[in-house]
Amino acid sequence: MEFEQSKLLDQLPTQFFATLVEKVGAQIKAGVDVINLGQGNPDQPTPEYIVKSTQKWVANPKTHKYSPFQGLPFFKRAAANFYQEKYGVQLDPAQEVCILGGSKIGLVELPWALMNPGDLMLLPDPGYPDYWSGAALGEVKFETVPLTAEHDFLPDLKSIPEATAQKAKFFYLNYPNNPTGAVATKEFYTELVAWAKKYHVGIISDFAYGALGFDEADPVSFMEVPGAKEVGIEFYTYSKTFNMAGWRLGFAVGNADIIKALNLIQDHLFVSVFPALQKAAEDALNDPQRDLEIKKLNQLYKSRRDAFINAAAKIGWTTKAPQGTFYAWMPVPDGYTSESFADKLLYEAGVAVAPGNGFGKYGEGYVRVGLLIDPDRLEEAVNRIDQLHLFN
Repeated sequence: MEFEQSKLLDQLPTQFFATLVEKVGAQIKAGVDVINLGQGNPDQPTPEYIVKSTQKWVANPKTHKYSPFQGLPFFKRAAANFYQEKYGVQLDPAQEVCILGGSKIGLVELPWALMNPGDLMLLPDPGYPDYWSGAALGEVKFETVPLTAEHDFLPDLKSIPEATAQKAKFFYLNYPNNPTGAVATKEFYTELVAWAKKYHVGIISDFAYGALGFDEADPVSFMEVPGAKEVGIEFYTYSKTFNMAGWRLGFAVGNADIIKALNLIQDHLFVSVFPALQKAAEDALNDPQRDLEIKKLNQLYKSRRDAFINAAAKIGWTTKAPQGTFYAWMPVPDGYTSESFADKLLYEAGVAVAPGNGFGKYGEGYVRVGLLIDPDRLEEAVNRIDQLHLFN
């Protein structure tokens, strides 16, 4: 028997990361020593205090039953308290917090929960490719808003056509930004809140890299800005803050109507998160070691950023140092597309990077470099690239 997949699945965008992984895997299988800078998977272990907490709660039979559909109240309180402590934001845990099995779930399911087929959403370009997946699954339309170096990779709200702003229902944003490493300012978010109120557009802030900021500047949360909770929500994930990518833990906070819709759709899709992980998630936010661990992580990524950016500058490959995340957004030399350049590095230097066109039209002309290996290995990657004589 053969079964055809649904027309809905046929509409899903091609997963370009899968293609990249396949190319890299083939080179490794062929015996090439590939320096993989194309990934976005944290390489450091989860902090020991979180691992020990999890072990304790997994061993407790009380955590082996179903969770309440919308999550356990103590996790919601911990998330609300974290936002109050860290960003000065007051949240009602019962009405303004949604527990997620990783923030990707919320980002992709949101169009199902809050939009109707044919509605319009705005997405950043370049941006996280799975935003497009959410649009396809929700059968909604989307238009992209360019992020360019001229505007520090922030949307130029004034350039969004009036007709587009009037039709749009939601606008997804992600700062610190994947793939560019840019950060948002309070001034920009203040302007964004005013724009959202004017056009009645919901703002969806993807704060996945919210803990990762350099040069003594903590990244700004959208929720910090007066009026933000009126117009939108913010997604927070454990993946980057606590090196818990495989654990699949996150939450959303903000506008009660949006949170209510997310909770409702999850009532039909999931039975929340394993209770032991929710207890560990609470402990991760509440433990006194939290801020020290985050500080150590930022110092590590900063040392890697500096090693790579400085080495690249010596061979004439220059860019503005990223202010957040663990990526560098590097320009492609003349005569290459982002994909042909990425292929040249992989096949001739044994260095894997992510071609910028995989993040959208305005990603063309760049490659994303993941700073997820030791500084000496990053410098080795630059030395290999230097042997290709592309920048001098």
